[in-house]
Amino acid sequence: MKDLASEFGEKAGKIWTTLNKKGPLSKRRILEITKLKENEFYTAVGWLARENKIFRKSENFYKLDNTNLTPVVGANAGKVWNVLNVWGEVDVPTIKKLAEIDEKEIYSAVGWLARENKIYADEKLAKYSLKR
Repeated sequence: MKDLASEFGEKAGKIWTTLNKKGPLSKRRILEITKLKENEFYTAVGWLARENKIFRKSENFYKLDNTNLTPVVGANAGKVWNVLNVWGEVDVPTIKKLAEIDEKEIYSAVGWLARENKIYADEKLAKYSLKR
């Protein structure tokens, strides 16, 4: 099992640094500059939301500021935590079905949980589980 804190923190740092240097940007532009994959982008956004550092101005436009994502990402983190707490080690398609949220919401929730140091990943099996 892999501890996600350092990996996700590094990706969040890339987004934070980019927004700090360039100002508000679209998701597309952030992906171009940081070279992150889309799921990595969402985990980083979840991490930054947990740190109260990222603000989503519209569906795909972000800036550094106190977050407005806590109600959504925090609630989804609770759903993902509950699924992992009941089912143990679970992959994204199963989380999607059980938590009834889409993949980008799952990845943001995983980023949030990683920032709280509550989650592991088995990259070989592409599954997540809670730290015990």
